[in-house]
Amino acid sequence: MDLEQNEQGSVARPERTGATRALVTNDDGVGAPGLAVLAGAAARLGFDVVVAAPAWDSSGASASVTAVLEEGRFTFAPHEVPGFDGPCLAVDAAPAFITRAAIAGAFGAPPDIVLSGVNAGLNTGHATVHSGTVGAAVTASVLDLPGIAFSLDVGAEPRWDTADRVVAAVLSSVLEERPGPSVLNVNVPDVAEDELRELRPARLAAIGAVTTTVTSVEQGSVLLEYAPSVGDVQPGTDVALLREGHATVTALHPMAEAELPPGLVDRAALALPR
Repeated sequence: MDLEQNEQGSVARPERTGATRALVTNDDGVGAPGLAVLAGAAARLGFDVVVAAPAWDSSGASASVTAVLEEGRFTFAPHEVPGFDGPCLAVDAAPAFITRAAIAGAFGAPPDIVLSGVNAGLNTGHATVHSGTVGAAVTASVLDLPGIAFSLDVGAEPRWDTADRVVAAVLSSVLEERPGPSVLNVNVPDVAEDELRELRPARLAAIGAVTTTVTSVEQGSVLLEYAPSVGDVQPGTDVALLREGHATVTALHPMAEAELPPGLVDRAALALPR
């Protein structure tokens, strides 16, 4: 069912079909090929899919909730995704904003799950905190829904067929397991389908897939260089397993309290009025 607008410009709200309703979004933008892979796989498996993705490349947006507003209203326009004939919108907003809006009912019936990706490039290690792909999944979890982020290591010729195979396997399991609020971060190696090794649970590596280096500093400007991370990594981490040809899945905590450093509050309280 397409999303249509009435004379007042509001989105017509389709009723639930009984199928698991999925918001498919990303941070690479609505025209990215990975979005078509994810939307197509979800639709084939019977999800009731609505695609709503940023109108521009929002890579690195994390869980930012920025949007373009006109008189207080965020804007969107219909878009087409190759190989997917369901509803699709190009939204003038970051993926986490889109996720929040979708869960509030902005694009029809609220989703039961949020699927984000497939990102062109890995989201591994502690660098996942910067990812808009992961940020959408984290936002879903904070709002009591499951969220899954999918990313592919891309070489000269991105292996979207390998990504499609992993996406289908994970989503098939999701339909059986029906997870509660959670965040899963799935990464796919740059290997051919017949060279893909089994899906493995993984810890986050201490490094991400990319290393940032300052290469030039001038008055008022800095030049940064980004290069694939090299060197040894701890076995069992996402980076290590991907190098071995495994697809990986990591469960993430979106937000959680931590222990305060001993004495911090007491010492700070001494400097404040009692």
